[in-house]
Amino acid sequence: MPFLRQCFVLLATAVLVLSSEDIHIECESETVKVTWKVNKEMAERPARLLLGNCLPSEFTPAAYGGGLAVFHSRLSECRFREKRTQRKLIYENRLTFRPLPKPNPAAFTYNVTCSYPRPEWIHTFLVPSTGVLEGRGRLIFHMGLLNDDLSGPAVSNSIPLGSFIHIWAAVEQQAHQPLILYLEECVASTTLTLEPESLMYPIITNKGCLVDGKVGSSKFLPRYHSSSIFLQLQAFSFALEQEVYIHCKLVVWDPETPNEKKKACNYNKALGGWELLDDPSKSNLCNCCDYGCGWREKRGLHSDFHGSVVLGPLIITASSSSD
Repeated sequence: MPFLRQCFVLLATAVLVLSSEDIHIECESETVKVTWKVNKEMAERPARLLLGNCLPSEFTPAAYGGGLAVFHSRLSECRFREKRTQRKLIYENRLTFRPLPKPNPAAFTYNVTCSYPRPEWIHTFLVPSTGVLEGRGRLIFHMGLLNDDLSGPAVSNSIPLGSFIHIWAAVEQQAHQPLILYLEECVASTTLTLEPESLMYPIITNKGCLVDGKVGSSKFLPRYHSSSIFLQLQAFSFALEQEVYIHCKLVVWDPETPNEKKKACNYNKALGGWELLDDPSKSNLCNCCDYGCGWREKRGLHSDFHGSVVLGPLIITASSSSD
């Protein structure tokens, strides 16, 4: 496929432009740019505007109360789906505005399609559609720091003590069956690489238990896509005024079968116990958070996939957000 992509770039050099009244789509050889003029309601929730599972690359509020959201991504990202016909290569995705978490439906959807002529020689390089090969496409994990309203990247790596660090994680699942993403373990450290002598502060332990929520106000935020997750982490007093790195292990799993090792658990101080993010009625899966979630599930048709990401450096300043 890398060779196929390189060859395809040489042939698909023209820019295809599609437009409607409020949505403008530019399809290039390997990328797409979508410009979306949104109304006032949408502009008030820019983090709810999505291309597949990607947030806007840019968002600009407008004087009339609306705004302009711009998505610029590769066709291999944001959950674009590739289709092949006898004459064309087609990439499909969807713009959505989802003001309420799942299972509530999206309030607005719009199909995004990029279509290219299919060279005759491409037949030589096609992968047989056996299902098994398609299901083993590589996974790409993303992780980043967002600003306070979750509308874009954070503008500073300096965070006052007590304020919130907003962390976004996502997985590009490409040809895989639907998957759900979890933050399995996260620790803060003063070193870019974790060593036996590294100072560490636990954030998420026991396969998805947000233990920092027991001492502060940290929590997982409601999901808008199963393949992404938001963590609102309250800035802690660990290693004040020093460079801090957040090391996380990520895992994807079948969304229909959460278990004690594949979960996301918040600590609910009002209830004095743990609560499962995605389905509070199954919060018993979080009971092990206080003593250890170490049982081993049987491996079946669905095997898990892991990734590791390091964020930083961050600097937590001694002046609290309330000063």
